[in-house]
Amino acid sequence: MPGERIVVELNVNGQRLSEVAETRTLLSDFLRHKLGLTGVHVGCEHGVCGACTVLMDGQPVRSCLIFAVQADGGNFSTIEGLADGNAMHPVQEAFRKNHGLQCGFCTPGMVLTAVDLLRREPELTDQKIREGMSGNLCRCTGYEGIVAAILEVAQQLRAGELETKRAADRLFRDELRPA
Repeated sequence: MPGERIVVELNVNGQRLSEVAETRTLLSDFLRHKLGLTGVHVGCEHGVCGACTVLMDGQPVRSCLIFAVQADGGNFSTIEGLADGNAMHPVQEAFRKNHGLQCGFCTPGMVLTAVDLLRREPELTDQKIREGMSGNLCRCTGYEGIVAAILEVAQQLRAGELETKRAADRLFRDELRPA
């Protein structure tokens, strides 16, 4: 028996999108099935694995723990919004270069969590990265490539290598910043 349906309107990756959803629809399902943002992966459906992580008003959230109706009017960034045309986001490029992915299932949530971590914590160390990423589970990589990728971007930021307007805009877009 279908439940109550309402229009949910979100700002996703800089675009205003709306679609009808049942009040019981999870944000992860709304993003994937209604809006076609299949980079939002659903793993555990309990908020434990981090595969469904998106940025809501600049903060990482587990989209499997939020109803779409609760997110109405919110600003979201998904993995689909990070690249600049054909140019990968610096964190995506570092994950590729450092073999921070294998099967790729956890990668979108890992990358978005890493972007937030880099934004919040300018002086990252191996230990701080491991602590900051501890809410995201990966069954394939052993985390070494993931940590190396985030360390690489942190070092580039400290060295001023990503200080160009284009790189800085791509790393910390307005929609990735808290309101």
